[in-house]
Amino acid sequence: MHRFKELEIWKRSRLFCSEVYAITSKFPESEKFGLTNQLRRASVSMPSNIAEGSSRQSNKDFTRFLQIALGSAYEIETQLLIAQDLNFVKDSELEYVFSELQEIIKMISKFKSTLKI
Repeated sequence: MHRFKELEIWKRSRLFCSEVYAITSKFPESEKFGLTNQLRRASVSMPSNIAEGSSRQSNKDFTRFLQIALGSAYEIETQLLIAQDLNFVKDSELEYVFSELQEIIKMISKFKSTLKI
């Protein structure tokens, strides 16, 4: 069992979630139950799945939750690109976010590969 609060991937994904909330707060009101909601849910899913997976008794189970967190990361990337296409967010605003997201994806993937199943 891992202590999720000590995991850098959990810390970074938790902070990333705040970034997503800040970005989506500028989306049109008409997107409140659409893209805004989807992005926020996916961003909350990343640290949540890392935390939940860390409580599991086997690395196999933990790996499964890390894979779900990765899926959420790719979902966020897609949804941010759609938001960009719709001009809800400026390219310059997404530069840091995409960079941070890619770093989190790499960290989760690397950590996942260190778990002995």
